[in-house]
Amino acid sequence: MKVSIIGLGNIGKQVALNLIAGGQDVIVADHGPRKGQEFAKASNGKARAVSVATAIDEGDVVIFAVYFDAMKGLLAEFRDKLVGKIIVDPSNPIAPDGSGGFKKTIPQDQSSGQILAALLPPGAKFVKAFGTLGAASLGAGARRSPEPNVLFYASDDRAAGVVVAELIKASGFAPVRVGGISQSIRIEVFGDLHEFGKLAKLVTVKEASTLI
Repeated sequence: MKVSIIGLGNIGKQVALNLIAGGQDVIVADHGPRKGQEFAKASNGKARAVSVATAIDEGDVVIFAVYFDAMKGLLAEFRDKLVGKIIVDPSNPIAPDGSGGFKKTIPQDQSSGQILAALLPPGAKFVKAFGTLGAASLGAGARRSPEPNVLFYASDDRAAGVVVAELIKASGFAPVRVGGISQSIRIEVFGDLHEFGKLAKLVTVKEASTLI
């Protein structure tokens, strides 16, 4: 199973580092070659830097660690290449609110996961995952013992969800499915299961079981 990560900002880079620490080789790409090449050089052969188009071509699982609007553009640009792929969306539809905080960029009752899932071609499988924690918690919260911290995910496709759940385990977290894509709003920023929403903390599987 080849895993491609598109975008090496704070989230994409940390997800890649966590997967590498769990023994998973990754393919990485950014909008320019520099970030990918630097990351690959520092990975001791565990990451390979390619173009965005090549990363999508070669990946069985493609994690789009980019902003919501950027992901919409990439899904449109590479639509024909996505058939048969598992598409993972960590995005959160937010922007600075001008007062030091953030605001949602889509209506409050809408989910970026549902919007993006609807843009995929038939045959592509969508999983909302890796976006429920900030980059700092993705780093510090991984591989806790004896009880690992949770990363929530949502997917209508059970088989695709199982594949991503295994990647969540490899990244040092316990996977917990919240339901189908209709529930993805819960694990996006301001949702009740997001670190920067009502949840406001890392949780274990036992704690998560009382929240689903």
